[in-house]
Amino acid sequence: MSRAQLEVKKLVKGFNGITALAGFSCSLHQGEILGLIGPNGAGKTTLFNVVSGFIPPDQGVVVFKGLQVTGMPPHRIANLGMGRTFQNLRLIRQLSVLDNVLLSFREQPGERLSNVFIRWARSRAQEATNRKEALSLLEEAGLADKTADPAEDLSYGQQKLLSLVCCLAAGSHMVLLDEPVAGIAPEMIDRILGIIRDLPGRGMSVILIEHNLDAVMQVCDRVIFMDAGAKVSEGTPDEVRNDPRVIEAYID
Repeated sequence: MSRAQLEVKKLVKGFNGITALAGFSCSLHQGEILGLIGPNGAGKTTLFNVVSGFIPPDQGVVVFKGLQVTGMPPHRIANLGMGRTFQNLRLIRQLSVLDNVLLSFREQPGERLSNVFIRWARSRAQEATNRKEALSLLEEAGLADKTADPAEDLSYGQQKLLSLVCCLAAGSHMVLLDEPVAGIAPEMIDRILGIIRDLPGRGMSVILIEHNLDAVMQVCDRVIFMDAGAKVSEGTPDEVRNDPRVIEAYID
């Protein structure tokens, strides 16, 4: 197998004497979908926050695409091709659905003042290309009829879908999805899972946190069960689902 796209090595993180990550290690390969499951407080979101640069680890190393990114600020890690969603979504709620997607494209010519005045034709051409791509992504996601609506007017499930579309617009090579189908209607779950399942075909790798075990079993190539900041079980979805420690945790 090729070198891992992401390598997490012996991460340790504590908060006020409570250990959130206890020497946690894992890897992710190109085109793979990895699921993280476990009880609340297991350290799953803390892992995402450390990997994406929002909080520094106390110990350990994060390597993304062969580069050590441990402690690197989030925007630099994002520019390397790592995208993520959040449980609280972080959309710009007053802006339209289309504008949220347009703002997600990286390295736009209009971000440089010189391009606005000197290379304005290039800027306008790039804006037109981005708009076309954004509309195409929204069409694929079933949100084409919502392009002019403020993001805050969407249902919760549609907002989760929009946050995933924004990751696609950013051109991420790997995405961290934090509970992408939690608390939404079954038909929206199917739509979001369909998009996630297709991400490797777009050249993307995925790590997802999810309490919906059926969803995890449908889309993931490999699953890790976490508890108390440590890896308890790892394997195929069937192997992890049938692990007595996992069964006990979810039954109890």
